[in-house]
Formats: sequence, structure tokens, C-alpha cells
Amino acid sequence: MEKKNLFGKCPYVTAQKVLTGKWSMYILYLLSKGPVRFNALQREMPEEMTHTTLSRQLKTLEEEGLIVRKEYQQIPPKVEYSLSEIGEKFKAVLSVLETWGNAYIQYLQEKQAESLAGRI
Repeated sequence: MEKKNLFGKCPYVTAQKVLTGKWSMYILYLLSKGPVRFNALQREMPEEMTHTTLSRQLKTLEEEGLIVRKEYQQIPPKVEYSLSEIGEKFKAVLSVLETWGNAYIQYLQEKQAESLAGRI
């Protein structure tokens, strides 16, 4: 039986493939606030995020068309990242994910409280 290639046909498979990378959604969230320089992005990332990993993730998001890299011809060099037109449309998704994420955090806290109460 031939496997189906659903990329570009199924919205869920397409979104999942485009948003690969452990930090892609968090980077898109940070860029949703406006253009950000590389070092500022790196300061916002968790400690385990290396310079190389961030560079790779940004390059992938740029190749996928979700972000734009703008290089200024000056010394010292300046590079800014921002959401592309299609990346801007992802802001609505980020808003819904934030709502769901907060609800899930509350669920986890309630579950932990119940677990602690059961031990007493």
C-alpha cells in the first residue's frame, strides 16, 4: 500500500511539518511582539539553547517563509528578525495556544494539589 504524502494537502500535517524544531513556536511568539535582533532573541531563550541551535532554527523558519531576516549594512553588523506576512497570520494561533496552555497549567496545578492532598 502506498503511503500518502499529506504535506500541502492536510492542514494539520502541513502545520506540524513547518513548525518542526523544539523552539519554533516560542521563537514565533517572541517575534510576534515585533522585530528582534539575534542577541536579544538568544537572551530570551532558555539556558540550554545554544547559539548554533538558535541560528539553525531561525534559518529553518526563514526557509519555511514564516520569518524575515533583515541585514543592515553597517559596522558592527546588525541583523533583525521579524514575522513574514504568513508568519503574522500565526499570531491568532499563538493567542489560542496561550489560552489553552494557561488552562493546561492550571489543570496540572490542580492535579498536583490533589496528589499532595491525597498524601496527607
